[in-house]
Amino acid sequence: MQTAKRLRRRSWERSFLRALGLLALIHTLTAQPITASETFDVAVIGGTPAGITAAIAAARQGHSVALTEYHAHLGGMTSSGLGKSDVETRAAIGGLFKEFVDRVRDHYIETYGPQSENAKLSRDGYYFEPRVAEKVFDDMIAEQPKITVLRRYRLEEVVRNGKQLVAARVRNRDNGEIREIRAKVFIDATYEGDLAAFAGVPYRLGREGRDEFNELHAGVIYQDYNDRRFLPGSTGEADHRLPAYTFRLCVTDDPGNAFVLSEPPPDYDRTRYTAYFDDLKAGRLGPPKQLKEGRGYYSPHFNTMVRALSFAPIPGGKFDVNMNPRPLAFPWAELSFDYPEADWDRREEIVTHIRNVTLGLLYFLQNDSEVSPEHRKMANEYHLAKDEFTNNDHFPFQIYIREARRIHGEYTLSEKDVTIAAGFARTPIQHDSIAAGEFPIDSFPTRRREPGHEVALEGYILMLDEFTKPYQIPYRIMVPKDVNGLLVPVAASTTHVGFSTIRLEPTWMAMGQAAGVAAHLAIKADRQPRDVRIDSLQRLLLDDGQVISYFSDIDAKHPAFKASQYFGAKGFFTDYNLAPDDPVTQADATRWLRIALENPNILPHTNPENANTPLDRATLQDNLQAIAKKLAKPLPTNLLPATGDATPVARAELCQILYAWLAVSH
Repeated sequence: MQTAKRLRRRSWERSFLRALGLLALIHTLTAQPITASETFDVAVIGGTPAGITAAIAAARQGHSVALTEYHAHLGGMTSSGLGKSDVETRAAIGGLFKEFVDRVRDHYIETYGPQSENAKLSRDGYYFEPRVAEKVFDDMIAEQPKITVLRRYRLEEVVRNGKQLVAARVRNRDNGEIREIRAKVFIDATYEGDLAAFAGVPYRLGREGRDEFNELHAGVIYQDYNDRRFLPGSTGEADHRLPAYTFRLCVTDDPGNAFVLSEPPPDYDRTRYTAYFDDLKAGRLGPPKQLKEGRGYYSPHFNTMVRALSFAPIPGGKFDVNMNPRPLAFPWAELSFDYPEADWDRREEIVTHIRNVTLGLLYFLQNDSEVSPEHRKMANEYHLAKDEFTNNDHFPFQIYIREARRIHGEYTLSEKDVTIAAGFARTPIQHDSIAAGEFPIDSFPTRRREPGHEVALEGYILMLDEFTKPYQIPYRIMVPKDVNGLLVPVAASTTHVGFSTIRLEPTWMAMGQAAGVAAHLAIKADRQPRDVRIDSLQRLLLDDGQVISYFSDIDAKHPAFKASQYFGAKGFFTDYNLAPDDPVTQADATRWLRIALENPNILPHTNPENANTPLDRATLQDNLQAIAKKLAKPLPTNLLPATGDATPVARAELCQILYAWLAVSH
């Protein structure tokens, strides 16, 4: 039995250890007394949205769950300022995320009325105030008595028995006490990938080179955010750099709810922000030329100093404020490179510094004498919301960690998995899909302004929505190499480019839900999480409204929705159109039966002359009965079409029949 404990190391030592895959140092048992040791079915480290959905999914399957969180609040970025759900294609994400937004929508309707401005600004629950998001999360957790929540606990060390992770030890940040949590399955839902690293899972940190995974947008990149063309200096070389960490703010233009900064923050230095004057003169504070209407970012102040910030209206007379990465003065790049592997004290130093830089920008815009009176007046229309983050000086508690560690898993999601290759009409099929991704490749700058680069900051990739298409997320990216009893839905196995599209809270909520259900199946079958039956996992997720295959022409209310989702992950469909009511051709029916039954010889090849002829119900009945007899897979009579019925079989209908048949024959 061994314990693993993280220590901060010099960079060359960390690189050496990573190269060997020894990402946590092995020590003797801790000298600190363990005040309590408790056993649960599932332990979730990290109260992020992914951690919350993982805990809820496991608890709803009847399991006891421990959920630990570093902060005093649950919800990560979703309840800490990111009040605008980053979803481009709503139909691609369902499950517990959809339950969350439905509850948010209901809150605004019940509180203010269905025709109220707040209900409209919530956009069906996808936009929300941080305090409302936190309340919804807390309510969802409170409904599950099998979940034990430990707030303000930090991970201290783990215990492994060979490759098996058996316990995590967490320290109470208030009194220093250590609790040992033992579980059958652990889920690392931290933004940083801490549990996986402590347990010795190999991981990536930084950016791959362009050639490693054949990714066009990998490595060192300079890109014009207006037309997406590459700029000189784009070498595609690998390096250690990470996208800038920032905060998302919640501000208001309501004077009655305004918390006004009366003095600059500690470590204020106005010279950090004076380069914004260069951006103003050059016109870089205007909107990008291809800014799409309805993207969600709003400002009446184009080409003003206020455009150092990006505003999205949310309910409550408030705005979700992002740090605008388009100006070359953007000061946050390079401030957080050592954060992922830093010890807790150093992390707090980094977070505090980035907080002060953020508050410093607000103070500068509102007070600096060099900012024009007109622009200062505009900036003073917006202040931190007094009714948000009331125990943290109205400032968000969670820093926006856009990327940290990424584990080495059983599969690595890369650019080719989220884009459409030449000659194809949809992204690659993942047989073990457990969620759909849909957000464009999008990454914040990694370097500050450099001489000779006067268009965009290095590493900045803006919303490649014409390039990225809805894709399937394989279960394997959550399954780490070399360690058993662990799933990692946040710091998942991806490249830097791949991570830039899965790194959204709604997507992580879907992946967290899948991790919780997978933990249930592993416990139920007494198997390792890597060995759970994928078809069982997919069916349980589909029963709970998860989306695992995006289609443009069928929604969750359609009776064939689950069946089409399931077979979308098996390769039935070559594009995003299910055409559910169209007749299925004989060629497609033959191909689908072979795929569904995993038997390429189950039916003879279709006569080319009849390939596009619709399959009728009588022929389908004959085929199904013959196959059932040959394979000894009894076909329930209620699944059989009427005898002698010459009506064509619809595509959705055949999916439903096969989905039901496989359910009873497995």
